[in-house]
Amino acid sequence: MNAPTNISVQTQNRKADHIRICLEEDVQSHQITNGLERYRFTHSCLPELNHNDIDISTTFLGKHLGAPLLISSMTGGTEQAAIINQRLAKVAQDYKIAMGVGSQRVAVEKPQVADTFAVRKYAPDVLLFANLGAVQLNYKYGLDECLRVIDILEADALILHINPLQECIQPQGDTNFRGLLDKISKLCSKLPVPVIAKEVGNGISAAIAQKLIAAGVAAIDVAGAGGTSWAKVESERAESPLQRRLGMTFADWGLPTAECITAIRAMSTTGYAYAPDVPLIASGGLRHGLDVATAIALGADIAGLAMPFLQAAATSETAVAELAEVLIAEITTVLFCTGNTTLYQLRHSGSLQRIE
Repeated sequence: MNAPTNISVQTQNRKADHIRICLEEDVQSHQITNGLERYRFTHSCLPELNHNDIDISTTFLGKHLGAPLLISSMTGGTEQAAIINQRLAKVAQDYKIAMGVGSQRVAVEKPQVADTFAVRKYAPDVLLFANLGAVQLNYKYGLDECLRVIDILEADALILHINPLQECIQPQGDTNFRGLLDKISKLCSKLPVPVIAKEVGNGISAAIAQKLIAAGVAAIDVAGAGGTSWAKVESERAESPLQRRLGMTFADWGLPTAECITAIRAMSTTGYAYAPDVPLIASGGLRHGLDVATAIALGADIAGLAMPFLQAAATSETAVAELAEVLIAEITTVLFCTGNTTLYQLRHSGSLQRIE
């Protein structure tokens, strides 16, 4: 499918705007948090462990990870984005952590920028996620386009991001979400890789998660509220007072990340026998390894961070590596100070308590 040139230029410009705005403007949620601060771990002053024996490795979608970390989907399609993705991919390879790229719609519309996403050569062993907006299935995208973006990355899975609020505020946003669930279901049955359903910062409720799992989605990335507000980001790009007003009104809209995790894990098994065990990614406002460990203890399998990695990658590959080291040290410290050797033990230890 060859889209008109003006559309591909708009998409590419939007990608550049998103990087600039996220790095330069205050687009974080302030009135709503990720909800993880409502929990704390019971400290064990006598863990009876050798720190060297702690193992934070895990598996996700059948692939081994050195730590329960995902470099969340961010960018692609521009020269700066290519540099960022290369730095992220090299560090993901070094630390054996998962990585997603930003929406590859621009690579479909403008194939000459596909190389800005093509990071497999830098990360041959990494769990790598391709990415498209689910709503594009209502705008002439289908199996061929999904296969194309998977092929560009040699991806292990495809993220379909679901972003109704962002599309409402975004200039020239795509707002026809009618009938998407059926199209997602048909796509899941045809693709050679698993499909991950992901929000972009407003959260996935248990009710919607049930529908997505029933449709064949293999994993859920809750991408809850409490971090970067894409309503705020789009208000910075507004072309009218109405769009700017909408972005500010809905700057703190959504379901906190912690609530999404606990609600999905608490789903009734009636009619959805595998729903509570669906592979679950916690993202949305996570900023350090303590957030990651808290999310894992609440029931997530791995945790995604975007803004901290974006800020580091905009600086240097060394900064990204230093961030990965810190996150791993923080997660390991939580396990050590709660007397747990593995992530499985942490999740089932009962050491996480809700603060009343």
